[in-house]
Amino acid sequence: MDIRREGVAEAKRRRRILYSIAGIAAVALITLGLSRLEPAAPSVDRATVWLDTVKRGEMLRQVRGPGTLVPEEIRYISISNEGTVDRIVILPGPHVESDTIILEMTNPQLEQSTRDAELSLRAEEAEHADLKVRLESQLLNDQASAAKVESEYRQALLQTEADERLFADSLIPELTYKISKLRADELANRNEIEKRRLVIGAESVVAQLASKRARLEQTRALYRLRVDQLDELSVRAGIAGVLQEVPVEVGQRVPAGTVLAVVARPDRLKTELRIAETQAKDIVVGQSAKIDTRNGVIDGRVVRIDPAVREGTVTVDVALLGELPPGARPDLSVDGTIEIERLENVLYMGRPAYGQAGSRITLFRLLEDGRTATRIPVELGKSSVNTIEIISGLEIGDQVILNDISQYEDYDRIRLN
Repeated sequence: MDIRREGVAEAKRRRRILYSIAGIAAVALITLGLSRLEPAAPSVDRATVWLDTVKRGEMLRQVRGPGTLVPEEIRYISISNEGTVDRIVILPGPHVESDTIILEMTNPQLEQSTRDAELSLRAEEAEHADLKVRLESQLLNDQASAAKVESEYRQALLQTEADERLFADSLIPELTYKISKLRADELANRNEIEKRRLVIGAESVVAQLASKRARLEQTRALYRLRVDQLDELSVRAGIAGVLQEVPVEVGQRVPAGTVLAVVARPDRLKTELRIAETQAKDIVVGQSAKIDTRNGVIDGRVVRIDPAVREGTVTVDVALLGELPPGARPDLSVDGTIEIERLENVLYMGRPAYGQAGSRITLFRLLEDGRTATRIPVELGKSSVNTIEIISGLEIGDQVILNDISQYEDYDRIRLN
């Protein structure tokens, strides 16, 4: 006969509840413990990172930019009249002298104008010569007339003096003496008039010849201009140098002022550097520079800074101070480095891939074990091409990772293998 046991089912139910509570508590404690554990540090191949050591001392601030060699003296050749290209004598490339003919042009209208100007000049010269002869002849006639009157006046004076003596001796009547004196007075007036007319006539001759000479010179100047314009149709280099460009073709009709050729002095070059606008603010005229032509380095000096910004860069002209290396020619691509200043006794390191001057960034600093790097904040100061000043966050001898490892930005530490 079975005996019923009281409270067994209730005890089992209680044990199950206790076991469930204990299990839930254990899971919660494990979850809490795991959540407080730091994530495992990712491993990075040491060969893929760029390490640099923090130093203290002199830091040379520089800015760098690409550029090209350009001639200091360039001559853009054009003419003052339109014309048609008849023949290209020299193609770009060779050395030319100042009187070397580069191309020849034609302009029938200009040729006709030159002939007309020449005929007008000859006509003016003939008219000037004829006027000169006529005026000189007229002046001689006036001089002869004046001389005749003066001679008659002197004769009248002599006659008056003689009649005065005769009248004093009562040898002639008074009337004869008075008539003689009156004639002398009249000839005296005529003599003065003739002298004045002679002076005025001479001045008139000078004025008329000057006026005619001015017209002659005007015609001669027009003829010379036409001759010079006609001579311009034989386009010359103008300076000794290298013919760089002839941007016209045979048979092309070009208007006045069109550039027909470009000649440059290859022995006098300068560098035009393109510096990023964010780095150009500290550049001033007179700073020294180094120009790398990939076949040698030339010393230079900043001589001009373009006030305008084009496509995010500022053009800086650098005069070359040293001898040009072999192969240096206009339009050669170069790299230039401009020295801004020297900072004494500063903390600095290599420039990180993503750090800008005056910014605050985080870097991975290598620990003493040489295998672990932790993230620390660093305040940066002035920057150069390859180095940057450290304001705070690092000490002398610290090693930091400079290349971009942004894929580990969610980790505070990494391990180097």
